[in-house]
Amino acid sequence: MSLHGNEERVSEFNQMAAVLLRAEVDAAGGKALVAGDIGPSGSLMAPLGVLEPEEAVDVFAEQAAALVAGGVDLIWIETMSALEEIEAAIRGVRRVAPEIPLITTMTFDTRGHTMMGISPERAAHALVEWGADAIGGNCGNGPDEIIPVIAKMHAAEPDAILVSKSNAGMPELVDMRAVYRAEPSVMAEYAREVREAGATIIGACCGSTPAHLAAMSEALRVR
Repeated sequence: MSLHGNEERVSEFNQMAAVLLRAEVDAAGGKALVAGDIGPSGSLMAPLGVLEPEEAVDVFAEQAAALVAGGVDLIWIETMSALEEIEAAIRGVRRVAPEIPLITTMTFDTRGHTMMGISPERAAHALVEWGADAIGGNCGNGPDEIIPVIAKMHAAEPDAILVSKSNAGMPELVDMRAVYRAEPSVMAEYAREVREAGATIIGACCGSTPAHLAAMSEALRVR
């Protein structure tokens, strides 16, 4: 938010986003959970970058506190590449909301590892050790990439609740915009395969539409 001069409005924006989403869920019957989403800071952690661990914890705690104040049911930390940053985010959340359910996912978009070189197995062990209630992968380069990631995490931590949220295919740059070409049928097959790989919380990330989610939901109803 600092890139747009809004760093002083972090709490305001996050709390209001949660309030608005809670209102929509309640208006629709109240059956859905409201998740407060926390993504990467946009800065590299020290010593590679300038973001010190305690400063990162403070930043994530500020955001988490606002989301909790807005009424979220859980916190979802996602699209992380560095263990140091996701640890700081976990610590920030637990500082302000020790008991709130916490999902943590990383992005394994570089030859089966995160951009910072973290393997699925190493991520799984660390996230479980740090007390995440569910762990897994999100975003990335599509279903073909994330399915083996989930299988490796399941082998490393067989008792963990695993989460998979793939992009709707490999992103392509068209007229300076990301385009995702996976059809709903492709995402439906992904949902079945990733469940077999060990995931129990299954969704979709960038490029997904209501049609993708409907196809996935229907596919998961058929055993």
